[in-house]
Amino acid sequence: MPETAEQYIGRILGYVEGQDAVKVQRSTAARLKKSIRGLTPKQLKSRPEPAKWSISEILAHLADAEIVASWRMRSVIGENGITIQPFDQDSWASVFEYRGRDARRSLEVFRILRENNLAMLKEIPRETWNNYGMHLERGKETIAHLTRMFAGHDTNHVLQIERIVKQLKSAKKKTR
Repeated sequence: MPETAEQYIGRILGYVEGQDAVKVQRSTAARLKKSIRGLTPKQLKSRPEPAKWSISEILAHLADAEIVASWRMRSVIGENGITIQPFDQDSWASVFEYRGRDARRSLEVFRILRENNLAMLKEIPRETWNNYGMHLERGKETIAHLTRMFAGHDTNHVLQIERIVKQLKSAKKKTR
């Protein structure tokens, strides 16, 4: 059974409970770069299971999700109470051909977008962190909440990539 919006929010926020969401976001690109260091293009495109994303696909998703984050935060900052549209990540993965994307290029796109978004957050007045949008699936989301969600989303995918890397290294040892 698919995860409900409430379950998703709980799971994602659970990854960053007690942590500074901005610090988590600031460290994500470096963590990802370290995780994929030394992997071949073939390994980066290898799916852990037929219906699961490869590292390349996850990194493409993170780059596109950072575009979404940028738009959402700017929309909420500029127009308090605005409607926030969800997006279908699997549809985007197909339409935008995540399977064919270069992992390291996606990571660089993510890094640049993230730096820009963090610089923007640093400049907004404290009261603006309470601006909110109404997500069509998840309800009211303030800038502070969105920031925690993006940090949790990062952690979710960093851990996913670390699991795939571990599987790849384990498989490589077995073939020796």
